[in-house]
Amino acid sequence: MRASLPVPAAPGRLLQRLFLLWVLAILAGCASQQRLTDVRAFAAKTPTLSSYTELSQRYRDTWQREQPYLTAAADAREKPIDAKRRDAYPDFIAIHHAVVTYMRALGALAGGEQFDLDDQIKATAEGIKAWPDAGITERHVNAYAGLTRLLARLVSGRAQDKAVDAMLRDGYEPMQASLDAMSTVLRHYDKTHDNERAIVLGMLDVETPFADNPRDRLLAVLAKAHRQDKAAEYRLLGLRHTAAVRHVNDIQAMHQALGREYGIAPASVRVASPATPSATAGATP
Repeated sequence: MRASLPVPAAPGRLLQRLFLLWVLAILAGCASQQRLTDVRAFAAKTPTLSSYTELSQRYRDTWQREQPYLTAAADAREKPIDAKRRDAYPDFIAIHHAVVTYMRALGALAGGEQFDLDDQIKATAEGIKAWPDAGITERHVNAYAGLTRLLARLVSGRAQDKAVDAMLRDGYEPMQASLDAMSTVLRHYDKTHDNERAIVLGMLDVETPFADNPRDRLLAVLAKAHRQDKAAEYRLLGLRHTAAVRHVNDIQAMHQALGREYGIAPASVRVASPATPSATAGATP
């Protein structure tokens, strides 16, 4: 008994199958293009993180602004705190640099561009350390190390021709934790800002009434005007701190959304909402 040969598909059914495969290929291509478009949109948000570096510099120079308003005793207390701020500053900036470099590299991969981030990536080579007073823990330190290892692979060119999803898969958790570190640092900056405001405005509130007599009328007018200027400055800076935290949280939410698109991220993750500027009491001037 001879084995029966498979019956070839009818021309109509064959065309249907080919048409179905063609439609599926188009749909898959559209989905892929949409994901790449979303990645490029994510990378385009990089400039919104620029305020972090400006606020970092302001944090570093806190003592210089406070000094004219400090008593000798208060100045002695603030001096070692200033040294710690200056020691922490390079690490806080390094976190931002790693995050921005990751975003730019991801955007370049999504655009199919040749890119040279060699100098930027080398700048992230040195590790950072934990700063418990600012909320930077070993988790954040390890996340930074993970991002720098991922970015270092781009220098050799091994990762440049890989798909975007490979970079997202390797970088998702370190990037989310690094953004969390930035948000944590910004909240620390905000507390430092509140403390500086309390010192400066507190000193002016205490000393200005003593100049409020006929002989020192001009001095009193100048002191009151200076107090108004400083109060306005601190109010605007408080709004900048809030906006900076919101920008970081927005980037974190966008990155999580990309992770979901590529099947990497969980369905939901906690993203901290920005804190409103508070009136935290500060050190005594």
